[in-house]
Amino acid sequence: MKKKLLSGLLAAALTLSLAACGGAPASESTAPSSSESAATSTADTAEADTTALTGDGFDSSVDYEALKGTTITVAASPVPHAEILKVAGEILAQADINLKVVEFTDYIQPNKATENGEVDANYFQHGPYLENFNEENGTHLVSVAAIHYEPLGLYPGKTKTLDELADGAKIGVPNDTTNEARALQLLAAQGLITLKDGAGLTATKNDIQDNPKNLDIVEMEAAQLPRQLASLDMAVINGNYATEAGFSSAADAIAAEDADSEAAQTYANVLVVKEGNEETPVTKALIAALKSQKVKDYITETYGGAVVAIF
Repeated sequence: MKKKLLSGLLAAALTLSLAACGGAPASESTAPSSSESAATSTADTAEADTTALTGDGFDSSVDYEALKGTTITVAASPVPHAEILKVAGEILAQADINLKVVEFTDYIQPNKATENGEVDANYFQHGPYLENFNEENGTHLVSVAAIHYEPLGLYPGKTKTLDELADGAKIGVPNDTTNEARALQLLAAQGLITLKDGAGLTATKNDIQDNPKNLDIVEMEAAQLPRQLASLDMAVINGNYATEAGFSSAADAIAAEDADSEAAQTYANVLVVKEGNEETPVTKALIAALKSQKVKDYITETYGGAVVAIF
């Protein structure tokens, strides 16, 4: 398979995951990465003039002078979320605000850290995953901004084309509720299976109504799918994990969700805070930086369609 490295920043590795874009099941937890990165430049911010910060990346309703010297801490998946946050951090540095990014390699701990106040926000997941997490864990987390969309892709492993799929071929899918449903919908869109009416965003392989090729749908943690691809005929992989492994949905996937589709809105990766913090100056400043033209241009130029700005 052709593996395309998306910019010099992307190393073949594994991300989480999340939010974000999809991820680890909400009933399981893995340890966070030991890596913590400060997403700001080391420019001389001591004399930063915050009295006239306007335009791209800044919110006119925010008193940036009052935020001087503040550190905003955000939990994120390494790719692409932490990379995107680094660009936002460069904007915030102009106001003498430090953006600290704490990287996690699962989809559970970032939400827990946000709920208990260890971090100000997180950026790794999409809306349906967040809703499901709140329901299953009794958390009080809310989305405050949709930032980007990662098209889910069907990638070839031992079998290279849909026509070559043999009876009983193994297809890997994420095992968390929302992303498994999303993966099954992608398989259904390719005519490989049909789902029961009304299965929707809670569909599992038990909701498969017709399976002409008797495909073996293998549920596994989303982060493991790129690693296990060689042992599977094909796998549906979340965009962030695919990107970290060096794959592009635009270049390497057999099929992918349409970035202009309703799914792009439904599964947009969002910035999340604890309920009650939606309108704080810190949250507003972070949103403005993330939704800047500078960040949008970075996403477009860096990821080649594997990550799409949604603002």
